[in-house]
Amino acid sequence: MKEEILALLKDNSYLERSIDLIAAKLNYQSSEQFVKLVKTLNELEDEGLVVRNKYNHYYLPNQFGMVLGTLTLNKQGYGFVTVENQEKDIFIPQSGLKDAFNKDTVLVEITKSGDDKKPEGTIVKVVSRGQTRFVGEVKKGKRECYVEVDDRLFKNLIFVDHAHLHGAVVGNKVVVEIKVYKPYLKGDIVKVLGHRNDPGIDVLSVVYEHDAPVEFPQDVFDQISDIKDSVTADDLDGRVDLRNEVIVTIDGEDAKDLDDAISLKKLDNGNYYLGVHIADVSYYVGEGTPLDKEAFARGTSIYLVDRVIPMLPHKLSNGICSLNPHVDRLTISCFMEVDSEGKVVDHEIVPSVINSTERMTYTNVNRILANDQAMQLQYSHVKDLFFLMEELASILQKKRFKRGAIDFDAKEAKVIVDNRGNPIDVVLRQRGIGEHIIEEFMLLANETIAEHFYWLELPFLYRVHENPKPEKLLQFANVAKTLGYTIKGSLENVYPNELSAIIEASKDTPEHTIISTLLLRCMQKARYDEQCLGHFGLADEFYTHFTSPIRRYPDLIVHRMIRRFIFENTVDKKTIRYYQELMPEIAEQTSYREREAIDIEREVDDMKMAEYMEKHLGEEFEGTITSITNFGFFVELDNTIDGLVHVTDLTDDFYYYDERNLRYVGQRNGKVFKMSDRVKVRVASASKKDRTVDFEIVGIKSNKKPRKTVIINKRSDSERKKRRNDSSRHRKRHEEPEFARRNRSRYKGKKKVRKRR
Repeated sequence: MKEEILALLKDNSYLERSIDLIAAKLNYQSSEQFVKLVKTLNELEDEGLVVRNKYNHYYLPNQFGMVLGTLTLNKQGYGFVTVENQEKDIFIPQSGLKDAFNKDTVLVEITKSGDDKKPEGTIVKVVSRGQTRFVGEVKKGKRECYVEVDDRLFKNLIFVDHAHLHGAVVGNKVVVEIKVYKPYLKGDIVKVLGHRNDPGIDVLSVVYEHDAPVEFPQDVFDQISDIKDSVTADDLDGRVDLRNEVIVTIDGEDAKDLDDAISLKKLDNGNYYLGVHIADVSYYVGEGTPLDKEAFARGTSIYLVDRVIPMLPHKLSNGICSLNPHVDRLTISCFMEVDSEGKVVDHEIVPSVINSTERMTYTNVNRILANDQAMQLQYSHVKDLFFLMEELASILQKKRFKRGAIDFDAKEAKVIVDNRGNPIDVVLRQRGIGEHIIEEFMLLANETIAEHFYWLELPFLYRVHENPKPEKLLQFANVAKTLGYTIKGSLENVYPNELSAIIEASKDTPEHTIISTLLLRCMQKARYDEQCLGHFGLADEFYTHFTSPIRRYPDLIVHRMIRRFIFENTVDKKTIRYYQELMPEIAEQTSYREREAIDIEREVDDMKMAEYMEKHLGEEFEGTITSITNFGFFVELDNTIDGLVHVTDLTDDFYYYDERNLRYVGQRNGKVFKMSDRVKVRVASASKKDRTVDFEIVGIKSNKKPRKTVIINKRSDSERKKRRNDSSRHRKRHEEPEFARRNRSRYKGKKKVRKRR
């Protein structure tokens, strides 16, 4: 019925738009059909797909100059509405927001439009709320408590009466759900996280702010209680026994979920026989079980500065699924014969069981390859394996770069925290030969599995990275040109090797980090899709995620497809149709959860970096200008912490913004600030709450007033209250009637209080 109604209303020549006439036109003659028509029209109106005028006539929104979209607010107060299948977003001024909040689905009336500028509009109606739960701090109001939300885009207070506090007290960080929107926001506290000063509550607040699941439900624990802690004889049925093979894992020192292991031999024909053995998580996570549903909802593990929020319970992620050394573990193995040019000439995918020979770390492997004699002696039984790995990885890397894969080589920072979650240092993650070996082998396995399924023409989940959009690439090209780099050829059909050449040319130069970062930003986000659309960044036609099923749901799905279609050979039409219908939903959900996890990890890092810089106010550092805007420029320190130098703090001259060349130029002294310049900065301010850092240029006097550092302890609130009560001034104001105090302040110098009319 919805489709029939929308098809009818889409016809602009159709003028008879009342309910009675619509019913007659669609031949809905019975009373049951008419009642259903009324309900359907109400639903369509609630969904924003239909609008009704004052004469109770129904139209599509675009027939009234309206569109349906999702609102994204800016911290300055205005917003943009994104409309599906429409390139330009609609600008919404602060005065046109009505009662809409960030992420709401809204009906927008277009007030201004034009080809050269973004269209502008006002919000007519909030169709659905994008977010109803928020994280914030409980504070005391005049009559009742309220929650001040952490989200900087949400400016409103959410009031909570005593009946809906559910044990929360002032100072608690909580999750509050909005129940009433008018005349003001009223909410219900659904979870108390802890006191704002408790260790780890700041990180937990960010996690709950994104509505990421933390605790596992009881039905999941009930299910996994039946899973054995060790491999049994029944588990080995139909598996290739690799327990006597030399197989090692290579991971970071602090890694606990070991989901990949490597074996490697040199064949008599000179080729390499590479085995990539991945934890067989799909054997333990049955389709449609509570565990599977929870893993689907989470989508991925989230790695934070002081904790990991796993996709699977620890019994699996750190236990039976983790490829720990010297114990039997179930795996899916991809064996690849690779020639001297890095080409896979043959491959095989089999269910297997392994017993890892050694649990190696990147640090120890790098030391072995650097000819550390003590380390080579300690691992004498496997040391030759790592030199063979280095040999093959070098061949694979050369092949990858030859075809045009882009090596962004972006710096990655790690925040070091103490046992209370306080940041004590920010350091760069070091990547050595060991890290590159594993990266190359995992890439090759992912490519091999993806190509295998592509030619089978069966339902599958691919990792895709589409070509960058020309308008974003144009922005990069303009910036790169100011730094002396030019993209050859058309931006409409750019090839990866052209962009890779710019990255390579910028290496060992001051602007390399800027070029890499800017190019990465102009790329489209990689995502999951049921279609094989290729991977632009890797310059690869076939790609998937097969190697991390403990921490990524898409890899688990890939394993499930291998089991269904290859191991079990279930290729009937019903099964194929089932997975064809299922894959788009899985692709959309896992892509969304991945983006959310990245946002959570980035926000926690930004918060901890800002907290770290709060302890270094007034200190001086060297950094590089990485971005120029019309309100100032951003400086990145060597440990990747970046901060803003506002143009108003450039007080030694009048600096004008040269938008064409992206630089600031002093009008009198001719001094220039441009990207890639090294500058010395002083930490002017830092805010853990706002997750921001402000710098000022050393040698230029700032306009900022120095901030006083206030140390708050657990008794500070009560002490301040005691001091206020002890002051005679406070007692006097306390004894004075409220109306008299207001009038006294209004009519200074007059002893007599005027009567109010």
